[in-house]
Amino acid sequence: MPELPEVETTRRGIAPHLEGQRVERVVVRERRLRWPIPEDLDVRLSGQVIQRVERRAKYLLIEAESGTLIVHLGMSGSLRIVESGLPAAKHEHVDIVLESGLSVRYTDPRRFGAMLWSQTPLQHELLRSLGPEPLTDAFDGDRLYQMSRGRSMAVKPFIMDNAVVVGVGNIYASEALYAAGIDPRRAAGSISRARYQALAVAIKRILAYAIERGGTTLRDFVGGDGKPGYFKQELFVYGRAGEFCKGCGFTLKEIRLGQRASVFCVKCQR
Repeated sequence: MPELPEVETTRRGIAPHLEGQRVERVVVRERRLRWPIPEDLDVRLSGQVIQRVERRAKYLLIEAESGTLIVHLGMSGSLRIVESGLPAAKHEHVDIVLESGLSVRYTDPRRFGAMLWSQTPLQHELLRSLGPEPLTDAFDGDRLYQMSRGRSMAVKPFIMDNAVVVGVGNIYASEALYAAGIDPRRAAGSISRARYQALAVAIKRILAYAIERGGTTLRDFVGGDGKPGYFKQELFVYGRAGEFCKGCGFTLKEIRLGQRASVFCVKCQR
């Protein structure tokens, strides 16, 4: 599933081709995503100038003059820029055709993504209860400490809770906990303020670096697959169960937390 750095890289890849451009029409070949694409999306968006492309958590907000298209990439979705009129392949469900001669093409083999229209996107039921963005001043160790008091749930699912902070998915939660030396099984309420401050710093650093690396590993949003790559060669724990810890050489252990695989080092993380 695309995580926050991959969604942000997608935003940066498509924004220069959309912002300031007028939509000629919207071609919907398959409406059955996680929620049905609105029947009147073509009417609402055609003729509109795209003002900006923003991101909130893992949602892309394509802001037009009279409303906003909320896009979620689901499990396997992607957006890329193609020449208008390029024949669509299987699973290429939507084209936003621009007067520039380019189109934004949405591909989603599993159809778990979403395209929804809203006049007030930040008040939409999918977005209004979200916590702060991790790379802003609204998120820090003090917030984690205060929100964790009295919580017995493990710290890893705690920091993956979108009401606590958005965009810390499985990959980056695992990596941040390793960087901060915190055992993912620890009760959230048992962790000190100082350790949460270290964890918040690690989350910010790792997400920012992943966004930077996403931009450099991305091949081309124009005619490419539109999928930024993870910085897999630089992961310390995620996906490395049974391998040696890069810090101490001990074998990394895998457990299940919140129905997710969690890999960590029993020596480096306490």
